[in-house]
Amino acid sequence: MKLREELETAVSDADVLQRVLEHLGLRVWFRYQKYREEFSLDGVVVAIDETPIGTFVELEGTEAGITAAAAGLRRTTADYILESYCGLFMRYREALGFRAPT
Repeated sequence: MKLREELETAVSDADVLQRVLEHLGLRVWFRYQKYREEFSLDGVVVAIDETPIGTFVELEGTEAGITAAAAGLRRTTADYILESYCGLFMRYREALGFRAPT
């Protein structure tokens, strides 16, 4: 389980936002495809993410809510994956013998 603050806001023009970030010195270095469906379970968001390397369930909420939802889904902390999609993708790519462009 990872606990962190997550800030969200609406963006009316993604191209303008990307230009703002670039003007701040940031650049895109990783882009990843996923399709997400979200459900609600007792105040916890249950997100099902389909990605090129597999399908994952992400639980978002309070620690107690996540623990209860995981138990309801018959999962324990042994089932938790704490690595980011970027990290999972890099590990998957390396296992197949692919290397990043230099």
